[in-house]
Amino acid sequence: MRIVFFNHPTFLGSQSMPRFAHMLLEGMRDRGHEVQSWLPAPGLFRLPVPQGMKKWLGYMDQFILFPNEVRRRLRDCPPDTLFVFTDNAQGPWVSLVADRPHVIHCHDFLAQQSALGAISERKTSWSGRQYQAFIHRGYSKGKNFISVSKKTREDLHKHLPSAPVRSEVVYNGLNQSFTLLDAIEARTVLGQKIGLDLTAGYLLHVGGNQWYKNRRGVIEIYDAWRELSGMNLPLLMIGIPPGQSVKDRREVSVYKSDIHFLTGMDNEAVRLAYAGASVFVFPSLAEGFGWPIAEAMASGCPVVTTDAAPMTEVTGDAGFLIPRQPANEQEVTNWAKQAARVVNHVVQLKGAEREKAVKAGLENAKRFDANQALDQIEAIYYSLLQTEKKHEHTSDYR
Repeated sequence: MRIVFFNHPTFLGSQSMPRFAHMLLEGMRDRGHEVQSWLPAPGLFRLPVPQGMKKWLGYMDQFILFPNEVRRRLRDCPPDTLFVFTDNAQGPWVSLVADRPHVIHCHDFLAQQSALGAISERKTSWSGRQYQAFIHRGYSKGKNFISVSKKTREDLHKHLPSAPVRSEVVYNGLNQSFTLLDAIEARTVLGQKIGLDLTAGYLLHVGGNQWYKNRRGVIEIYDAWRELSGMNLPLLMIGIPPGQSVKDRREVSVYKSDIHFLTGMDNEAVRLAYAGASVFVFPSLAEGFGWPIAEAMASGCPVVTTDAAPMTEVTGDAGFLIPRQPANEQEVTNWAKQAARVVNHVVQLKGAEREKAVKAGLENAKRFDANQALDQIEAIYYSLLQTEKKHEHTSDYR
């Protein structure tokens, strides 16, 4: 196959989407396919202008200059080329190849829902609503889609004006090697790296500052758990530096000296953190998929997460579930106490009980094998091109 992957520009600084795109590109290349990566260059973005103007210049690079470059390149692309959009947020480019073989990978529609006022925890500005409408008009011209979860596919169908020609679900494959390690050894090595005594264990969260990751909620649960259990295990929060709201919540915690924000951690340190954690706490309000759940389970760490899709899709029967945090601030304290009881149950698991939980997680994580995911995606790519050829043949015959 000849495959052209549309990718986000590197100057946006995203991490998860480039990792996913890299997995697709290298996976298809390893399978012997001819692949190209098309993405906007930082032309205007590089100009020495005030920081506030950078975003708008970046938009011009993405939605004015890049489309012109794509139109030029399309002249040299054979008709059997498959065009792959690695993220539904690339919707504005879909019209460029809407009449050629194409497929759009869909991760989540949270920004779309927020722009429509459907998420109480998140408000979108006027300009943000216009941008999301621009994206929506774009991907609505698409015919073929691959979603990372059933929940994402369900959301996609709600946003499309009509049923798509093809709509498949392929769960994400883990793009790093997460394996079961000795917990004590992992705690020792990680503790030496970050200068903390972790030998007794710790609670862990991995995630960014997006509103739906609910880092404040993690601290709410931790405070409630400390009060409930009387134990003094630390909380490690791995990700980018916390926003002001999360820092403020930590400052009012009685246990703030035991809450550690760990930034700039390399892949090895993250794997050690998963392997040594007493429990992984992931009270997300929403997700497109929920990579860290699968990563933690593949590392032998029991997971406590929200009882809502797609988190429940990823955990299967192997997770420990808590209610979604209520939007009403007055109800958060009781929610945190309820969640803390579940966390405490997991922390207190010993011997055969913990081994059973770990084994269930490891077995569940096998569903998210990268090669298996790529095999499924490759089969869909082949099928799309074959369908297109049959359509062209029928049209020629008529």
